[in-house]
Amino acid sequence: MKTRSIKQHEVEHSWWVADADGQVLGRFASRIAQILRGKHKPDFTPHMDMGDCVVVVNAEKIRVTGKKETNKEYFRHSGYPGAQSFTNLKLMRKTHPERIVKNAVKGMLPHNRLGRKIMGHLKVYSGSDHPHLAQNPKVMEF
Repeated sequence: MKTRSIKQHEVEHSWWVADADGQVLGRFASRIAQILRGKHKPDFTPHMDMGDCVVVVNAEKIRVTGKKETNKEYFRHSGYPGAQSFTNLKLMRKTHPERIVKNAVKGMLPHNRLGRKIMGHLKVYSGSDHPHLAQNPKVMEF
């Protein structure tokens, strides 16, 4: 019996919509990363982009446990010497709530060009509205 390897043109990408309202950040992000990677499909191939597209709504209502709201910091660097900046989760939630979910999911994907390609399938919105209704996304249950 031979192991069948799926071709790129045989991969079907479907769309999912996930509501982040009241979800715990880490558990939510790991489920999103599995869908983006394609690990939920029976013909998963590790070196290919075979995951689905995911639309996350209500990113500002994501929940964290413990003291992460004040203690968790996000790091940025502009590329200039000494130009690093740290932002805590509380400030990030006010200014750019989409980045909270994006950074969590990005850390759970491969850190190579496949991971960068897969991140293009993630759409995060802070409100409950999104412009992807034409793709008929299925609702993701948690």
